[in-house]
Amino acid sequence: MRQKPIIEFIDYSFQYFSQAEPTLEDINLKIYPGEKILIVGPSGSGKSTLGHCINGLIPFAYEGEIKGTLKIKDLIAKEQDIFLLSKIVGTVLQDSDGQFVGLTVGEDIAFALENDNVNIHKMHDTVRKVAEMVDMDKLLKSSPFELSGGQKQRTSLAGVMVDDVDVLLFDEPLANLDPATGKTAIEIIDDIHKRTNKTVLIIEHRLEDVLHRDVDRIIVIADGRIIADMTPDELVSSSILFENGIREPLYITALKYAGINVHKDMHPSHLDTLKMDTVIQPLTSWYKRIEKPQKQDEKPNILKVENLTFSYDGKRNILDDVTFDIYEGDMISIVGKNGAGKSTLAKVLCGFENQDLGNIYYYSENIKDKSIKERAEIIGLVMQNPNQMISKSLIYDEIALGLRLRNVPEEEIKERVEKVLEVCGLSPFIDWPISALSYGQKKRVTIASILVLEPKIIILDEPTAGQDYHHYTEIMKFLEKINKMGVTIIMITHDMHLMLEYTPRAIVLLDGKVIADTKASIVLTDTDLVSKANLKETSLYYLAEKAKIEDGTLFVQRFIDYEKGVRETNED
Repeated sequence: MRQKPIIEFIDYSFQYFSQAEPTLEDINLKIYPGEKILIVGPSGSGKSTLGHCINGLIPFAYEGEIKGTLKIKDLIAKEQDIFLLSKIVGTVLQDSDGQFVGLTVGEDIAFALENDNVNIHKMHDTVRKVAEMVDMDKLLKSSPFELSGGQKQRTSLAGVMVDDVDVLLFDEPLANLDPATGKTAIEIIDDIHKRTNKTVLIIEHRLEDVLHRDVDRIIVIADGRIIADMTPDELVSSSILFENGIREPLYITALKYAGINVHKDMHPSHLDTLKMDTVIQPLTSWYKRIEKPQKQDEKPNILKVENLTFSYDGKRNILDDVTFDIYEGDMISIVGKNGAGKSTLAKVLCGFENQDLGNIYYYSENIKDKSIKERAEIIGLVMQNPNQMISKSLIYDEIALGLRLRNVPEEEIKERVEKVLEVCGLSPFIDWPISALSYGQKKRVTIASILVLEPKIIILDEPTAGQDYHHYTEIMKFLEKINKMGVTIIMITHDMHLMLEYTPRAIVLLDGKVIADTKASIVLTDTDLVSKANLKETSLYYLAEKAKIEDGTLFVQRFIDYEKGVRETNED
């Protein structure tokens, strides 16, 4: 006899008081004890709102009208209080900064135990054990706000794990993590699930990364409704992901390009389980047919970074003798693990920080002494955290701000803002307050506010964080379009799909040093480089290995070339 559900939605709808339409509508869903569930959907689909209903933020923090019933452990959720629900459901938030309460990592992890008056010796022992599990035991005395994005995420995870809750809810746990740390996070979550048999819910865009470990079911939400509740094999074999703007695993895309009919009996949700007998021949034939692209003409050097060294404290170099060239019209990625110096490099290039040694040349002009305002005319920066860039209440005013500061006529501002809003998928929200947006939507506002200024070089720090595949593709299409017009684009990213698909070249940083400057296909197929830089080999490389294709790097490169041709054909 099957257990009673631990979470049950019955004809459930929810509408924020500030919204004209329900965010969730007619939700019927049962989640059973010990299940591991992945919840996916486009930005604004309602998946985070669903999570807020489960952990009690709705209705106790975010008010609105509820119809139907939500039961958590047989309790009617709306009749409880948020404290009681927090003892059943523990949440790791997408925005780690919003979850910190302690002055140190150790204090933050211990917060729930302190609230429960746990014995001090037991508390220290529990905190140490949990910190070791998430590899934060050596940073217990550090301030949470001095940590990298990945370290913050690990601290938040530990803070939830110390409390013996029944349900663990992860809201986009991979959003700020480098590829290898993200892989480890999924392994940690899986390990916790297997050892404790707790119910685990993961809300995440990065489907392929979550499927690094098994999940029982995948719930797909679109426009506030559940449109699919399937096993991973069933879902990746269907057209549901593509139709709803969710990125399918990259190796599945390669199989489809090769004309292979992907079906659930092939067990395609994992490369380890994928039946290769019907795959090898068509995949090899397709790979051999792909034509080598024509060699590009050499372009002038637009940005030259020479022996750049920088330290915040004068003791430890965050950037150490960094040298590279960026050519006019380049579209490149800067990659590396959390804390490698990527974001600091962007700050130095834009003049937010002054280098200790070295030079930066724009064409042949040394710009190291130029002010932030002067550099902003040629280099635009979209920061990783949208909350650090936003200063206006309304979306339109935020995007128009830079143009108004430059005294652009209001009529031209309106035209340029509306164009960028459309490209970034924000047109329906033109009159909205920014406070009503999701984290991913805020990210698109900050990208739009820089794109509207039309700088010569754009640096984007994690441009795809929090983006669904549909809006990610729209933004990247726009970036490709302006790139073809000669705008140079530098992307700091943990998204290895983005690096492979859109940037032919990648610069790899480790501990402030450049350890590679080469093709993206080489970066993700060089085992030593992948290990050093905390990256993750692409699933395309493993697919080539399983298909017994001799040159896995060439297979990856040809996939990139083929996909670029597909994009250009579709645009035509």
